[in-house]
Amino acid sequence: MDIAKCIHWRGLKLRASLHFPAAYNTHPKGIFPLIIICHGFTSSRIGVDRLFVKSAVQLEREGNIVVRFDYAGCGESEGQYGENSFDDLIEQTQTVITFGTELPGVDRNQVTLIGHSLGGAVAAITAAKDHRVKNLVLWSAVGRPYDDISAIVGPAECDEIEKSRCIDHLGYTLTPKFLESLKRFNPIEKIARFNGHALIIHGTGDKVITSEYAKHYVYSLKEKAEKTLIQGACHTFSTGPHFDQLINRTKKWMRYRTSSEERMAKKTS
Repeated sequence: MDIAKCIHWRGLKLRASLHFPAAYNTHPKGIFPLIIICHGFTSSRIGVDRLFVKSAVQLEREGNIVVRFDYAGCGESEGQYGENSFDDLIEQTQTVITFGTELPGVDRNQVTLIGHSLGGAVAAITAAKDHRVKNLVLWSAVGRPYDDISAIVGPAECDEIEKSRCIDHLGYTLTPKFLESLKRFNPIEKIARFNGHALIIHGTGDKVITSEYAKHYVYSLKEKAEKTLIQGACHTFSTGPHFDQLINRTKKWMRYRTSSEERMAKKTS
């Protein structure tokens, strides 16, 4: 079951799609894990080749409530994306967490962020500072926001932004505020503060964001993280076999985390 919603942030409407498992209307409240999907740079809650739609449907079938949303200025959300700062993206993510945890039937002890690309960096830092996040899944996550986004936008274009000029990138107006804010964040370093568990997945064929970041994230998290490299997969896991490996690994890990939380709850009750 997929329902469209608006989430309000600083006077703007962030568009979101909510996926509820079939058992949602028939089982007691408070038993459904919550998963929030954070998209990447100039993307949307649909994702390249419908990555997030396909993922949400599969995760919903596993018994999760799934929220996928558009950051301000992306997809169907109001605002201008390039006027965001990295702090704004974190704040929007926390706003969505608040919205999600207030939904009827959500188990607030089982909140997971899934972040892709730049959304992975946003999710990592959000999880490190927001104790409501218990689990974190990073897909093709950015490791150095300024360096990685500058490489995507292009050095000449970034020079223009550095001169306090706005530039057009694929129809998005990027501002000095946006680019400058990326310099202040190191998600690989900050993620060490995250007290939950994490799954890091990256494709070895990713030509946009290096898969080397996966090992750095795991090193920072130590025993709290697991890593999976998908051989030959591109940045968006766009082939059928690569997507299947991505979602099946994610589902298996989520099942284990859910059952582990249930076991811990029983021991402490």
